[in-house]
Amino acid sequence: MKFTRPAVERLKKLIIEHPEDPIVRVQVKDMDDRRLAFSITLEDRAQPEDQVQAIDGLTVAVPAASAARMDSVIMDYQDLGGFKFHHTDQQDESRSDLIKLN
Repeated sequence: MKFTRPAVERLKKLIIEHPEDPIVRVQVKDMDDRRLAFSITLEDRAQPEDQVQAIDGLTVAVPAASAARMDSVIMDYQDLGGFKFHHTDQQDESRSDLIKLN
């Protein structure tokens, strides 16, 4: 999983607003055959099955069931629209503003 700089900065601001929940938990679930639901929550601690990594001052936890599915995902943030998740392609891979988880 990769994060854009705006996504990291927004997550840092959210943690400052909620210091009791310093862990960023990101997961993906199937909604149906064609749709996925990504979720971001702030939590007070990681779960035992989570893969946990530090990224640019953030602690990010991804449940084991979601981890393999996040390899080709970019999390972005825009003031108009909020957080967005995108699948990477070759063009995305060469972007210098991406911060890689793991």
